[in-house]
Amino acid sequence: MAIQQKKHGMPSQLPEERTNNFQEVALGYSEEIALEEAQRCLNCKNRPCVQGCPVNIQIPDFIAKIRERDYEGAYEIISRSSSLPAVCGRVCPQESQCEGKCTMGIKFEPVGIGRLERFVADRHNECSETEPEIPEFNGHRVAIIGSGPSGLTCAGDLAKKGYKVTVFEALHIAGGVLVYGIPEFRLPKSIVAKEIDILKSLGVDIETNVVIGKTLTIDELFEMGYEAAFIGSGAGLPNFMGIPGENLNGVYSANEFLTRINLMKAYQKDADTPIMKGGKVAVVGGGNVAMDAARTALRLGAEKVYIVYRRSMTELPARKEEVEHAQEEGIEFRLLCNPIEILGYKNEEDPRDPKNGFVSGIRCIRMELGEPDERGRRRPVEIEGSEFELEVTAVIMAIGTSPNPLIENTTEGLEVNRKGGIIVNEDGLTSRKAVFAGGDAVTGSATVISAMGAGKLAAKSIDDYLTK
Repeated sequence: MAIQQKKHGMPSQLPEERTNNFQEVALGYSEEIALEEAQRCLNCKNRPCVQGCPVNIQIPDFIAKIRERDYEGAYEIISRSSSLPAVCGRVCPQESQCEGKCTMGIKFEPVGIGRLERFVADRHNECSETEPEIPEFNGHRVAIIGSGPSGLTCAGDLAKKGYKVTVFEALHIAGGVLVYGIPEFRLPKSIVAKEIDILKSLGVDIETNVVIGKTLTIDELFEMGYEAAFIGSGAGLPNFMGIPGENLNGVYSANEFLTRINLMKAYQKDADTPIMKGGKVAVVGGGNVAMDAARTALRLGAEKVYIVYRRSMTELPARKEEVEHAQEEGIEFRLLCNPIEILGYKNEEDPRDPKNGFVSGIRCIRMELGEPDERGRRRPVEIEGSEFELEVTAVIMAIGTSPNPLIENTTEGLEVNRKGGIIVNEDGLTSRKAVFAGGDAVTGSATVISAMGAGKLAAKSIDDYLTK
């Protein structure tokens, strides 16, 4: 039988339907499609796809189980390496990792590895009634700070080895960036909750509303009997450009904007948390967070949404799928331009904040690409005299985040770099004895799967530290 050259498409809501709701856009493979897609795997001996996976899922093995219709067997293989398979199948940048290394991709389209992972995980979550066996307690206790992807991964791997693990989460719901940062239409919160329930069934304890550095300190955790700690507190401090007008009403960080929507449900009719609705919106940035913010604003009723990005489409860092979805939904990309001022007006009769005023537009300057920067990307250069204005009523800054300095400021001897990232060695160990760290708290904002890889490394290092 001839090999199908293209991967099977992902069934999705139509653009004209999905922009009016917050339901998941991608609907997932059916069993029939999954079986057909699994046939495309060549089961290579050198397994380049596994090398491209930050958590080293044995991809050909789980796909072989799909071909055999042994879906629980496929899930068992995935879960040996990943504590969050249903999440990874939805939000990982497979095109630059496992699928980017796929041998099929040399001549044809790569195998839809992420879509098959999602199929297996969703089927398990829907059909399996088997509770995982809680490993025998090995006598060691570990504290995990933060319940995002790095913390949950570290917790899951340690729990499987018999550790008594407690996860401390600052917010009232566990999940970190998975619940406050990624919209419902891309990652349903019920999926995250299910993955967390699986970890709880392994014996992981999760305590919410605990702010390490305020409620408790790291030193106090050790006094409570924890023998090691992992800091996976993420990067929740938003970056701004420092341009005039950023203090106007109607200017949001993407972090605040998405948190209000995702965690506080500001899109609901009777929500307590106010948020902009309607009008025209400019989203500054070109990553996945910018796409999430732009598509969310559209679903809130914005009549027009612009992506303002200082490089070209070639350099746009967001996932191809997310960019395509945004384009299908009618979001306009203003490329090779950069904001230099946010424009505003004052309404002395409005009681909300007549002091600062409200957004009325954004002034931008056109750019051209110059010589490559230190990362190899061509540096954007302003074109003198090319300024123009966009009429908007809200501006969302999606230009990255930095680690929150709270833990650093309350933990003596914890070394950080100039950007606030915690400094670790090759094993994830910080400058403090028995304190490990990983994910965005170390690197700044990055991908979910890279944070999971850091959590997995830290779990192994903690195990080595406490048992050898």
